[in-house]
Amino acid sequence: MNAQDKLSKVAAASHEAPSTTAREAWRVFGIMSEFVEATERLAEVRPAVSIFGSARVAPGSAYYTLTEAIARRLSDAGFSVVSGGGPGLMEAANKGAFHGKGLSIGLNIQLPHEQKANQYQDISQTFRHFFARKYMFVKVAAAYVVMPGGFGTLDELLEALTLIQTAKSPQIPVILVGSAFWSGLLAWFRERLVAEAMINPEDMNLLQIIDDPEEVVNAIFQHYETRGFGRRAGEHELLLNL
Repeated sequence: MNAQDKLSKVAAASHEAPSTTAREAWRVFGIMSEFVEATERLAEVRPAVSIFGSARVAPGSAYYTLTEAIARRLSDAGFSVVSGGGPGLMEAANKGAFHGKGLSIGLNIQLPHEQKANQYQDISQTFRHFFARKYMFVKVAAAYVVMPGGFGTLDELLEALTLIQTAKSPQIPVILVGSAFWSGLLAWFRERLVAEAMINPEDMNLLQIIDDPEEVVNAIFQHYETRGFGRRAGEHELLLNL
């Protein structure tokens, strides 16, 4: 069988039935409804801090306690706190905010395992699609606080850095908490990405490592003390074209 015959055979095998194509088209409306509903529910959430972290960390652990403390301080300082709404460090973030003065918000995702909405949420919004959920994390955030985590946390961190680096979203603080956990990754960024010109040296300035909860809050306020928390001209339009 020559290459053309193989290509034709693969194309025939992968041809979708009309019913499948129709379901794909209708799914677009489901995605649109997620965007509309979440945008309406979170329209007045300002300012807010998105906190990312592992779903697998147990209550009472050092990371859990630290996350809860940071969220509580952010909440008492007037921020809404947004997490993924699940267990582990997401729960810790919501719990700290829930017992503070600000809103505790969970952007939950339907998954076959691990993800179950925690009980510490003033506003709970559930998504079926990751990209709709990711958009809302970016849309409402005045800062990102990134706790230790796995692939999901790394995905959210790198997506945030990519959007800021490429000027597809406003430049906001990205704070990594846990110097012992993150220092190896940042060393690899410098020794590989910067050294081999995969990123510019100044791109490293998009990240801060801070271990103390009070210093996390201070760093966010310091970033905004000359510009305020409101969107600047063009920033709202920038997010609409994310």
